[in-house]
Order: sequence, then structure tokens, then C-alpha cells
Amino acid sequence: MPNVRRPKRGSRAFYPLSRARRPYPTIERWPHSNDVKPLGFAGYKAGMTHVMIIDTNSNSKTKGQLISRAVTVLDCPPLSVFGFKAYSNTPHGLKSMCDVLAEKQNKNLERKFVVKKIKPLDEQLKRLDGQKPAKVRLLVQMNPGFKQKPEVFELAIGGTPDKQLEYAKGVLGKELRAADVLKESDFIDVFSITKGHGTEGPVKRFGIRIHGRKAQQMARKVGGKGTTEPGKVRSTVPQGGQHGWQSRMEFNKRIMKIAKAEDATPAGGFLRYGKVYGDAVLIDGSVSGPAKRLIRLRSPMRPPKTKYAVDMKAISTESKQGV
Repeated sequence: MPNVRRPKRGSRAFYPLSRARRPYPTIERWPHSNDVKPLGFAGYKAGMTHVMIIDTNSNSKTKGQLISRAVTVLDCPPLSVFGFKAYSNTPHGLKSMCDVLAEKQNKNLERKFVVKKIKPLDEQLKRLDGQKPAKVRLLVQMNPGFKQKPEVFELAIGGTPDKQLEYAKGVLGKELRAADVLKESDFIDVFSITKGHGTEGPVKRFGIRIHGRKAQQMARKVGGKGTTEPGKVRSTVPQGGQHGWQSRMEFNKRIMKIAKAEDATPAGGFLRYGKVYGDAVLIDGSVSGPAKRLIRLRSPMRPPKTKYAVDMKAISTESKQGV
């Protein structure tokens, strides 16, 4: 008989696995762009549905046909710009020069941290006189439609530092909508935190085989942990440990549609989420994380060479409560 080989189960692309520090991801690198606009956005994962589109991919076997695609619906309420931060270049990387905050702040921001007395805007901008920042980033807060503390994070801006500073002054204290930053049929990078399962064994964590009844006291354990030499258990041996709650990034996810809330909300709302509050951003395929998890979006770091339009015909609004 031929030699039957069973490949290893479980991805070790991110090994060793480690827990995320907080419930929403961090973006450490931003792409270079000449467009003076924010290079990212964020939304809450509401659920999944499917859409009917005309396949416009010239390399596809179903080109020109009506096909169904699974999409993830992100609830993207407007982002409130409550300030911006100026950075300077140092031998050790970017260093914060000063923070400029809007004079009028959203009351919901007090649930996140204590907002001290804010000086007038003219006095805050005087700290930048005679200095040229290397980078300027927006300080934004989420406005969820459910009871939750607003997440606060930074958004990079494209263009030169002078144009970044001018843009930041113009949007200070205002709101940014998804349509101001994102465009349909564009590609984006998705950052998320996966669903947490806590401590799990090697069967669920790596998908190893369950032993038969003659394997004494080791039905759900790995058969052998290694050889006598080098006398240690290698890191490639499947063992129990932390499963899930890890930061993940996916490159080049396509935006299928930026729709109104009522056009993408199914009958009865999404399971474990409810109705969409802000703009509904439909992303092709799946996105890591459970419902109500914050998903951050970034302009593509390595965009694909080919790009094709999205010819959407219908969005499924059937009830997802029984799924």
C-alpha cells in the first residue's frame, strides 16, 4: 500500500500564539499617500449576509454572470475628531510634540478618560509656532449605537506635513463619515481581534486526532512529545494553551458597498447585534471577531495591480435570527 501521510493540523503562521492587549487592534504602520485625507476608518462587526452581483473579473470563469457573494456588514457610525497630535522625527522614531484638542468635547468622551479644562484653540496652536511637525495624526472617538465606552485611537493623514496640519485644523471638532474616507470597489486592510476561547486543549487548538479506546488516559492528548535527544519538547508539538483573542490583519479586502443602514439591516436585525446604527460598509468575505467587535480599516499597504468595479444587483435582507 502507498505510504499514507497526514499533514499537520492548525496554522503555525503566527506561532507562538499570544493574547491581545485590548479588545481592539493597533495599527503600527501606515502607507504613504498623496491624498490629503484620513488613511483609515473603523466600525463594529454587525454580522454577515450575501449579495447578488455581476462578476466583472476578466479572469473569472463566471465573468458576466449573476453570482452570490458572502459579505460582512460593518456598522460604521461617524467618527468624532476631538483633537490631533503632532509628531517630530528623532533617531528613535516619532516623538510627540503636542496635542491640540477641540474646545467643545462630546460628553460621551468622559466615560473613557477625564477631560481636563481645555485652553482656547489659539493658545494651543502657539506651541507649534516656529516648529514643523514631521507627522500629524487625528485623534478620533467612536460613537457606538449601543451601551459601550467609546474607543479612542489615532488616524494617519496623507499628504505632506503642512497639508496634514491644515487638514487637521479644518476637521477639528467635526465628524467624519465612511463615505468621506472609503470608496466602493476599493481594497483595504482589515485589523481585528479574533473570538476568544480561553485555554483549550490540542484537539480544538490544532485539530489533532482523537485516540482510540486502547490509548490509556490520553484520548485527547498528543501521542508523543518528541525524541530522547535533544531532551526537550519542541515548539512545533501541539499542546494546550491560549486559543483565540489574538490580533489579526488581512490584506486587500474589497469594499463591495457603502449602503444606508436600512438597506443592509435584515428583518429583525442581526443576531447578537440588532439594527445597524450608522453607515453599513459591506466587505467581501469574512472578518475575524464576534459581533460588536471593533474592526479597524486601513488604506492598502500593498494594493493589487488589477482593480475591477462592483456591479451589485441586490442585498439580502432576510432574517438572520434563525441562522
